[in-house]
Amino acid sequence: MPRLRAPAVVLVVALTALVLLGAACSDDSGASGGGSVVVVTTALLGDVVRNVVGDAADVEVLMSAGTDPHAFQPSAAQVAAMRDAAVVVANGADLEESLEDVLADLADDVAVFYAADAVDTLPGGEHGADPHFFGDPDRVADAVAALREFLADEVPALASDAVADRALAYETELRDLVVEVEEVLAPIDPADRTIVTDHDVFAYFADRFDLTIAGTLVTGGGTEGSPSAGEIDALVTLIETSGVRLIAVDAAGSTDLADTVAAEVDGDVAVVALHMETLGAEGTAAATYVGTVRDNAARIAEALA
Repeated sequence: MPRLRAPAVVLVVALTALVLLGAACSDDSGASGGGSVVVVTTALLGDVVRNVVGDAADVEVLMSAGTDPHAFQPSAAQVAAMRDAAVVVANGADLEESLEDVLADLADDVAVFYAADAVDTLPGGEHGADPHFFGDPDRVADAVAALREFLADEVPALASDAVADRALAYETELRDLVVEVEEVLAPIDPADRTIVTDHDVFAYFADRFDLTIAGTLVTGGGTEGSPSAGEIDALVTLIETSGVRLIAVDAAGSTDLADTVAAEVDGDVAVVALHMETLGAEGTAAATYVGTVRDNAARIAEALA
């Protein structure tokens, strides 16, 4: 075997050093967006968290846009991703029914933030608290404020001024959004502010923006179930006697039941699809949390103002 000349030896040593240096750099877990992973349960909260952490972490969302959180079942890979995360952000208050045991098991090893624990909840749900607080952007702002403090205290990789500043800016945006929606809905006559929803999911929006929910097509906080013929007759009577002009349905679901009820009503009642528990498709007005609130307000105002 021929012997390497001195210059060739130097070149080989130099190249080896460069390869080792490159490998060391690629293993740097502190790299922006590459070292910290935040797993978020729902698409709505995923957008909220992205607004808070920016490029300081990679945000992985378990439920894609359009997914019904009441029917969601995690894959084994998603459960593993939660266990490996720097922090898991969940809605809480029993919204993620299929994840309750997994989230409880994570508590000893992973920082878990329950957004519903940070807000003033309304009564409802199986355990006394309505989990759908995200209908109210002011409560979401409260959750963002609590998340900012949680990250600073519990997640060293995200305890930075940059993350805190982003959270504060987003809180302000959400508080301003409340005023914006109030202005959009202001032209609606008080007599026309009573609505029916397809399931019990819109109470927080109604509470914040002075609407009254007369009833729901499906009882309980979930989306499953179908009313009997007698229950439909009772809903039709309720709509007619309460002067309801709008049946709000979740855009992620079907309008068939609402259309059936509306057709039985003696009078005009609009069936309006709203983004109640998830985001709209990418590229649409409702592709972000703020966008869903704006879009919902615009659709309600168009139907009732």
